[in-house]
Amino acid sequence: MNTRREGHGNLRVCGTCLKIVFVLAVFISSALFGTGAAKAAGLAARIQAAYSRIRDASGSFVQKSYLKDLGKTETFGGDFMIKLPARMRYIYKTGSLDQVVIRGDAITIYQEKEDQVLKSRFDPGTYGTAPVAFLGGLGDIDRDFNVTEKNGELILRPKNPMSGIEFITVRPSNGAFPVKSFSIHDRYSNVVRIILKDVRLNRGIKDSVFDFIPPPGAHVFDYTR
Repeated sequence: MNTRREGHGNLRVCGTCLKIVFVLAVFISSALFGTGAAKAAGLAARIQAAYSRIRDASGSFVQKSYLKDLGKTETFGGDFMIKLPARMRYIYKTGSLDQVVIRGDAITIYQEKEDQVLKSRFDPGTYGTAPVAFLGGLGDIDRDFNVTEKNGELILRPKNPMSGIEFITVRPSNGAFPVKSFSIHDRYSNVVRIILKDVRLNRGIKDSVFDFIPPPGAHVFDYTR
């Protein structure tokens, strides 16, 4: 009898332990999830708050483009200028001499090697072909992306389709400009990483900086009509 009671008592104790462990597991999981969500929201809010104080920005960038089909990474570099909310110009100086100018919903790409100018409509789906343009779209992250956090980086998944973009990772900065680097990942496993350097804020960039005059003799293809 004593043995049975002892065994029965052990089962009751084990059952109680399992309940406690289960409750603790649920609590810890909820706490971790809540902490992760809060951290992601906090980082996103910090970036958006910083953007609200920025009128213009300029600096340099390094672009590393990994092309899965070719199995190689191409490296480019150049300068960028932004005037929020809707003007941007970036000029490649290494690896390419192309230029990209964005004004509102229009984008102009000058391809120096082909001596041609391409004009078309611009929307967030163009980030894949004009990756630095993503910097102009960080003013309202919550509107455009589902946001999570991992290892100090924001992971942004588009709420609406963006020309094959699966997600974008953002490495926040502790400086006045809130972004240190970001990477664009597409559905084909290609990755474009942009690293920002020497960013200067609110220097009074003139609107004329974003005017683009095609070089004499360049072929102009206008797809905005």
